[in-house]
Amino acid sequence: MTLMLASVLSREEAEIALAHGADIIDCKDPARGALGALPLAQVSEIVAAVNGRRPVSAVVELPHDVAHARRDFEAAIATGVEYVKFALPVTPDADEIIEALAPLAARVKLVAVIFADLGPDFDLLPALARAGFHGAMLDTAHKGKGRLIDIMNIGDLSEFVAKCRALGLASGLAGALEPPDAPRLLVTGASVIGFRGALCAHGDRRGAIDGRATALIRDLIPLERGEKVAPVADWSHLGRGYIQPPSANDTDCVFLHDYVVPMEVGAYAHEYGHTQRVRFNVDADVARANGADDMRSVFSYDVIMDAIKMILAGGHIAMVETIAERLAESVLLHERVRSVTVQVEKLDVAPGAVGVKIRRERVHEDARRSPYAPNYADAAED
Repeated sequence: MTLMLASVLSREEAEIALAHGADIIDCKDPARGALGALPLAQVSEIVAAVNGRRPVSAVVELPHDVAHARRDFEAAIATGVEYVKFALPVTPDADEIIEALAPLAARVKLVAVIFADLGPDFDLLPALARAGFHGAMLDTAHKGKGRLIDIMNIGDLSEFVAKCRALGLASGLAGALEPPDAPRLLVTGASVIGFRGALCAHGDRRGAIDGRATALIRDLIPLERGEKVAPVADWSHLGRGYIQPPSANDTDCVFLHDYVVPMEVGAYAHEYGHTQRVRFNVDADVARANGADDMRSVFSYDVIMDAIKMILAGGHIAMVETIAERLAESVLLHERVRSVTVQVEKLDVAPGAVGVKIRRERVHEDARRSPYAPNYADAAED
């Protein structure tokens, strides 16, 4: 499950964030830059107002002197926050800073923030894990120069999340994010997605948090992840009610057609080491939302393109069938997608096109509970 972090600067904003379901209340001063610290008196006030209803985090602006850094962290911990975040500098003494802060990891959840637009060094992640840090978060230093998703693509962000997971670190993503970014980032499996500007009226991060904007972000990040997906739906069970087919009355088709990209694919020796054109056609049957004219009612084609880019980032794939299965699985991770048809074609093998076309279904909840239905839930985990 991915958590929603809301950055606030007052107890009033904290109450709005709590009322609309934020999972983590983050104390931060947007007027002081990307990672500006609030005065500790304000942090203490917010901690008291939250009163244990949600975890609270605070920002520490890292001083140049490591000894002073320890002192500032001690002061932040004394406010009662559960998390302390700080910007990890990309400097030769980064390892020394991590080592100096390591003893604090037993008392508070330390989160190192790495700026994606300042030459991030992911080689520091193992040092954070060895020092007992709770996690690492990607953010942007210059909010007016693009969103996190503009600076790093979904494949790179997913790789960051995977590296953190392998090291036992929680992973966070933030950085001038907008509402349409939320469903796209969910596929990375990040532990936390953080917001400030998207929670404010007109996206102004220096303005006050707005309840409607906050509720929209909350609705775009499910409280629980969706149903597990069957690798193959057995249509013989339809007549017995074990699988619920999509209904033409309550689904829309979101599609991506004739999307051609170069990629390394093929089982022959001569197909390794260079790219060839591959065409994707994807049709997703998506449950219709409530009709509201906002992101709640949209399943974006961006999600399909992101899934393709993630597959491309993995390097050479021998079989187009593997590509199709991975793409279908990725699209079906989204709770509103009921079924997906994926066609993958190699365009440089013959005068026409060769490839594969598959259709995959989401198993209905009742199918998994039925003693007569196949155990698709277990199959999806294999």
